[in-house]
Amino acid sequence: MTFGTKYPICNENGYHNSRSPPWPCARRRAPSPDRKNAVNNRTALPSAAAALLLLAACAPPGAAGDDGRIAVAMMQPPRSGLSPHSDDAFKLSRWSTAETLVTLDGDGDPQPGLAEEWEEAEPGTWVFTLREGVVFHDGTDLTASAAANALTRAAEASPAPRILDGVEMEAEADDGAGTVTVTTGEPDPLVPQRLSSPQLAILAESAYEGGTVDPVGTGTGPFELVGTDGTSSATLDRFDEYWGEPAAAAGIDVDYVPDGTARAAALRTGEADIVEAIPVSQAGLLDQELITEVPMPRTNTLYLNAEDGPFSDPGLRAAAREAVDASALIDGVYEGRADAAEGLLGPAIPWASERPAREDAAEAEDPDGTRITLATFTDRAELPEVATVLEQQLTDAGFEVEQEVREYANIEEDALDGAFDAFILSRATVLDSGDPVAYMVSDFTCDGSFNIAQLCDERVDGLLEEAEAAPAGPGRREAVLEAEAAVLATDAAIPLLHERVVQGDAAGVRDSAKDPRERRLITAETRID
Repeated sequence: MTFGTKYPICNENGYHNSRSPPWPCARRRAPSPDRKNAVNNRTALPSAAAALLLLAACAPPGAAGDDGRIAVAMMQPPRSGLSPHSDDAFKLSRWSTAETLVTLDGDGDPQPGLAEEWEEAEPGTWVFTLREGVVFHDGTDLTASAAANALTRAAEASPAPRILDGVEMEAEADDGAGTVTVTTGEPDPLVPQRLSSPQLAILAESAYEGGTVDPVGTGTGPFELVGTDGTSSATLDRFDEYWGEPAAAAGIDVDYVPDGTARAAALRTGEADIVEAIPVSQAGLLDQELITEVPMPRTNTLYLNAEDGPFSDPGLRAAAREAVDASALIDGVYEGRADAAEGLLGPAIPWASERPAREDAAEAEDPDGTRITLATFTDRAELPEVATVLEQQLTDAGFEVEQEVREYANIEEDALDGAFDAFILSRATVLDSGDPVAYMVSDFTCDGSFNIAQLCDERVDGLLEEAEAAPAGPGRREAVLEAEAAVLATDAAIPLLHERVVQGDAAGVRDSAKDPRERRLITAETRID
């Protein structure tokens, strides 16, 4: 069976394995004198926890936002010079400096962004009407030509933004009508959702003049990116000509702090106003009034090799399902900061709760000492401990378990080749379009590019083909949930838990975004009282 859209191999985050080449940062304009003084008077966040604590000891709590600016500690530094065609696009989105034609609501339905409305003129052709009065940070107006240029540059990028993997897209401007016509090689019901991806942000034409994409001073958001310092920091100022409500804060000072202990310490000592991705191990050590948890569309799943080895037997897959006690993982490993999995899709997807009754699966057989290999990776700190708990549960059920744990880059190929009987994966379930079909096709169809379970089931393929072809809306969601039920009935994937976004906000922070999709963080309303 074939599918209309190709899904290339992605990693555990749902990202394409290819990576943009390093891109040098550029500074389009110098920060204002007031901004320079603010920078000079602020202690920068180092990446080492010990150094941070020494510096922070001299700063009174709450000092980070005293100048009306917001100090943010982010987990990962840029990998591609903040190019919007890379994963770095999500940083630009989280800082509210680069915007897209379309946004998504909580259900994943498209809402107006830089485009006020759109229609499907004919299959494969969509017409987007632009919002009037939008000015880029470089002072030029948002025109249909500028928007079409940004989309064309993204479509021609190498490697392509992952939202366009397998999608042929062209954009044509009509400046007189203020419209952009987007056509795809094959009819695609998710074009509006695709255009919500931060990787398809609309930047001014000046962003593309130097052979690379320069987001400094070329976005449309309430904050203007005015400077970057490689993989250390970024500086944004309020943009007074923003088309919407002006930003409440004077600006944003971003430091990249990969060390989770250091990020938590930055919140504790007042060196940062907002801290993203606080590790579970650190969250319990902080003032709980400063911590917010929201479900995220990420599921920890035990994939069982349904093609070769012991778990090609449905009865042994059923035995593994019955052996798993996810509550022990949630309470012990995640310290209660996760949600029990009732399916592949979790509480971050509100309509997933409407799933039909679970289908009958095979009867469990006695493992009787069956030897299995259980593997996972170290890049997500909790997974090795999850593997240890599952090993004990499976052993208690009668399996003989050999565990293998490596860095993700060194284990992915073997996992995809079916080298392990069981594999624990933390997996994003809705990718850039906000729709789970791409994830399910990739992971559970015969030709799926990320099919660690090696599952090939005719009924699953047929249901996912129907889901892929369905237009966005209730019918597509119903088809997705039917396909989910069919996958779960095979026991090739045993959902364990759904992770949460753990974010820290200092006591004075107001109206920061707690976004399950991690697209938004600082908004025009975010401020420090």
